[in-house]
Amino acid sequence: MTYDFTTIGALIGLVAAIILIIKKAHPAYSLILGALVGGIIGGGGLAATVAAMVSGAQGMMSSVLRIMTSGILAGALIKTGSAEKIADTIVTKLGQKRAIAAISIATMIICAVGVFIDISVITVAPIAIAIGKKACLSKSGVLLAMIGGGKAGNIISPNPNTIAASEAFNVDLTALMMKNIIPALVALVVSVCLAGLLAKKKNEGFDDIGEEADTKELPNIFQAVLGPLVVIILLSLRPICGISVDPLIALPLGGIVSILVTGKARHMVEYTEFGLSKVIGVSVLLIGTGTIAGIIKASALQFDMINLLEVMNMPAFVLAPLSGILMAAATASTTAGATIASQTFAGTLTTAGVPAISAAAMIHAGATVVDSLPHGSFFHATGGSVFMNIKERMKLIPFEAAVGLTSTVVSVIVYLI
Repeated sequence: MTYDFTTIGALIGLVAAIILIIKKAHPAYSLILGALVGGIIGGGGLAATVAAMVSGAQGMMSSVLRIMTSGILAGALIKTGSAEKIADTIVTKLGQKRAIAAISIATMIICAVGVFIDISVITVAPIAIAIGKKACLSKSGVLLAMIGGGKAGNIISPNPNTIAASEAFNVDLTALMMKNIIPALVALVVSVCLAGLLAKKKNEGFDDIGEEADTKELPNIFQAVLGPLVVIILLSLRPICGISVDPLIALPLGGIVSILVTGKARHMVEYTEFGLSKVIGVSVLLIGTGTIAGIIKASALQFDMINLLEVMNMPAFVLAPLSGILMAAATASTTAGATIASQTFAGTLTTAGVPAISAAAMIHAGATVVDSLPHGSFFHATGGSVFMNIKERMKLIPFEAAVGLTSTVVSVIVYLI
């Protein structure tokens, strides 16, 4: 058992990063500074600390590259109106009586095809608000339907968190997405049930929101789904017939197809730049995440966690969901939480005999439990999408956690079976 930094030092660095994030410092800089503090306090010295930070950041580069190219797909789906068309079609087909289910399913699908969860909620929000006003639903019920559906879609999507987890465990992205399908579906059902109960609350409707004229011309449904369909087919080639198409190719290609079939070729540069603008923040965050992951990975924390589990007579696989939950709570980010947990404990979990694909799936699901705390941007972005104040938004956290915990528990059950 060898390590460069103490557990106390690593934890102090993580706490320092959390405090800075809460104080509204940029998350990437907060994580970098936290890593520096943790390494020095952890007894590694300045040179060893910087080396571990650089090594951790270097380990994130392949994920960052894939995430940057995935922005082409996200930008295409948003700017061409494809994401909105998919959501609108689902809500229209299911009807007003099944409004909550329609809103959850729409957000799940939008997120699952490669749109980030916060953007998925913001995309579906105008449609959800309109249907919520007609059906006299509460803001809390409608928002929980979107967030719950987004959480379900997030663990089966080619999004940054999935890419980071698959890279850390060196497993196929498509296989990791497929692994959490059952947990995602169960989480979706729980989301619909909980949101349905909240939707009946009085005095929390959308009466304070005025009508807005929608003049955007949307593509037809075939044009809207063709881009994501290309991505799904390309990523499915490896498990089906052994042909490996890297997400680095599949994701941007799907975005280009989406732009072309919707007749927006002349906006190619504009839409891809928009997509890049949406992933730059995540990419920079991952670099900062890599620095503190490097410190934690080189510390005694992973050994102490395993020893603690042994003392409590708990199996080693519990470390997977537990680390995902704790790291996502610390960073208020699914992506950062899943990345730090995966980078830190991948070797420990696989050495303990937990299959890499199962460990990655459990960490990923765990990272969706308490990832929406107020010190993260997701909390505020989603609340703002339905014009909800902070007090109302805070009340939803336990319900969101219940949805994430559902997918986590089911992911563990799938592993045990």
